[in-house]
Amino acid sequence: MRRPDPFLMCLIGAVLLASFLPCPIVWQPWLSRLTALLIMLMFFFQGAKLKRHALIDSVKNWRLQGCTLLITFAVFPLLGAGMYGLAHLLSSTGFLGPDLWAGMLFLCCLPSTIQSSIALTSMARGNVPAAICAATVSNILGILITPLLSGLFFDHGGHGSFGLQTILNVAEELLLPFILGQCVQRWMGPVVHRHKFLISCSDRGSIIVLVYSAFSTAVLQGLWHRIPLVLLVGVGIADAILLALALGITYVLGRLMKQTIEDDITLQFCGSKKALTSGVTMASVIFPSSAGIIVLPLMIFHQLQLFVCTVIARHYAERPDAEAAPPR
Repeated sequence: MRRPDPFLMCLIGAVLLASFLPCPIVWQPWLSRLTALLIMLMFFFQGAKLKRHALIDSVKNWRLQGCTLLITFAVFPLLGAGMYGLAHLLSSTGFLGPDLWAGMLFLCCLPSTIQSSIALTSMARGNVPAAICAATVSNILGILITPLLSGLFFDHGGHGSFGLQTILNVAEELLLPFILGQCVQRWMGPVVHRHKFLISCSDRGSIIVLVYSAFSTAVLQGLWHRIPLVLLVGVGIADAILLALALGITYVLGRLMKQTIEDDITLQFCGSKKALTSGVTMASVIFPSSAGIIVLPLMIFHQLQLFVCTVIARHYAERPDAEAAPPR
């Protein structure tokens, strides 16, 4: 009998710990700093590891980058609108009610997550340079595209100047460490290649801490008291259907494109995931009076995507080395 995956057990433990012992509010700024530090270390090590020509080749791969953006900002909103329409055909309330459906549709408008997409792509031995390019471009474009897509679904009055600040945050926490890693690649590159545990610890550590931090915030905001259990189950089912559709579409599309398996992994992980950090930030500006319930579907989707994609990443990581070389 195969032993359970230790990393997956750590993710489950992080959720249980946050549910029964969430991080106190007074300590949350320190937890946020720790999360940011781990993410910055991850990008620094990735920058020290990756060769510059690999990044340039990734930008040139316009099919992969274009398909990732298409799925994130076109296919996802269409899937959300289709699920919304079907649910309201079957029930006048759509089973979930207007507020939770607003959260589902807002989820579909968000950009791809950066840190976990890249971490899982790295874990699965996919095309990490392409993942960095795809996830970063998705988040920068999402600053403009997400509010525009939200405007198509909702009649809201919230406005705010969060675009420049979000770009600065991305540059400070993600791009700057990566650039620093590239600058010292000549000296740090051999060290990182010799001690691969540095990459492994930064990848897995950032995801585990991110899960605990995100779930702690939701629990302290009354996650288990404000929403009836039956609605939470309904949101979980809707999120699971949405994630399954996204993973299936990215898998089939990768096969049809006849890419290498590394590019398939990048498309699947970057195209099927949604950003929690950007989503919470944008929701607080776009929906100032109802951001809490709006981000609930995103919170559940975030946990689902981490668990499911971790299992998929571990499956990809166990493939023989010879399978990674030739394109299909």
